[in-house]
Amino acid sequence: DTQTHKNTKNVHRLALDYFLGFWDYETPKVMVVKNRKLGVIYRGVQFLVITYFIWYVFISQKAYQESETRPESSVYTKMKGTALQGDHVLDTVEYVRPLEGGDVISAILRRVVTYNQRQGTCAEHFTVTNANCSKDSDCIPGEVDFNGNGKRTGRCVPYYNQTFKTCEIQTWCPIEQFAAIQEPALAEAINFTVYIKNSVHFPKFKNAKKYLKKCHYDEKNHPYCPNFRLGYIAEQAREKFSELCKTGGVIGVFINWKCDLDLDSSKCKPTYSFRRLDLRKNLPNSGYDFRFAKYYSKDGKEFRTLINAIGIRLDVIVHGHAGRFSIIPTIINTVTAMTSVGICSIICDWIMLTFIDKNDVYSDRKFDDVRKRLFDFKDTFKIICFDCFVLYNKMYSSTHRDQLGMAPS
Repeated sequence: DTQTHKNTKNVHRLALDYFLGFWDYETPKVMVVKNRKLGVIYRGVQFLVITYFIWYVFISQKAYQESETRPESSVYTKMKGTALQGDHVLDTVEYVRPLEGGDVISAILRRVVTYNQRQGTCAEHFTVTNANCSKDSDCIPGEVDFNGNGKRTGRCVPYYNQTFKTCEIQTWCPIEQFAAIQEPALAEAINFTVYIKNSVHFPKFKNAKKYLKKCHYDEKNHPYCPNFRLGYIAEQAREKFSELCKTGGVIGVFINWKCDLDLDSSKCKPTYSFRRLDLRKNLPNSGYDFRFAKYYSKDGKEFRTLINAIGIRLDVIVHGHAGRFSIIPTIINTVTAMTSVGICSIICDWIMLTFIDKNDVYSDRKFDDVRKRLFDFKDTFKIICFDCFVLYNKMYSSTHRDQLGMAPS
């Protein structure tokens, strides 16, 4: 019981010490350490921290500015140029989609054309699953294959002028796989010009910008010009124009507005970069093509010309960043920089106390318990006062006896 009481008392005393210690005040103590290595480390870390904040945070990242990174953007595109295909002259109506322009525009480089299609029945292509047959019972009426061209009628018919047979379907006849004609690529398309009109607005700063100029883009002479040759775009995207004529492709036109609104507004100009967006490694699925048809009537019946267009699709993607001086981010980042300089002292203290202070010489001077010194001072003061009181009492008693003529005892 006595031991339990003693342990409980110790726990209470320890808890009381922690509670009272929570209310202690700690303040840094300035101590000059005459150690050349530690001084070099301290000034070196200080130099790195100060350089980081001055060069990277304030100069490069402009941390003193309030910024906006999501501008409102408007894009309008137009393509110009003419091409010859045999005796025919093709203009923008023939090879540009969509005609009204926008942030996406396509140029047709090669066409695969199926002429004189009309609604009727004809043989399914032999590559379609279960399309080959020898009798009518092999074809299920009303069946529609996902990879096929139409609805099966239930009849087994000769495949056009061939000796084998396939299932008959109801669709636009003749089917594309059988009757399509490949036209030569538009070699002149390499010189087509693309005009990109782009305007941006930064709502936070109520600032709008646009860049219009009659020129042709050149990375050195006209780096801000919004007129581009189609061949130049393919070259900058590291693509061969002849390969794009075969398979087509999707190329991203990236417009980046980086505006420092503390400077003159004429300095706020866009920069352009180009990159292919569709996959090139998976060749069967790479490229870009789309289909459309031209309808007409003949002898009171509806016909169409089906066109499979292979070409270049341009996706215009706009990014923007604008910044202007603001006192709030300036104060915040300045305080952060001044606070970060204190890391130097923490690092050097750790090095000093861990690797240099082998005999606890620095730690004894680094940490000082003022409370202990204060109590020692009070005790010393009491002793001195007591001695003074005793000495005064003796002197007073001796003087009083001399005045009364009494002998000292």
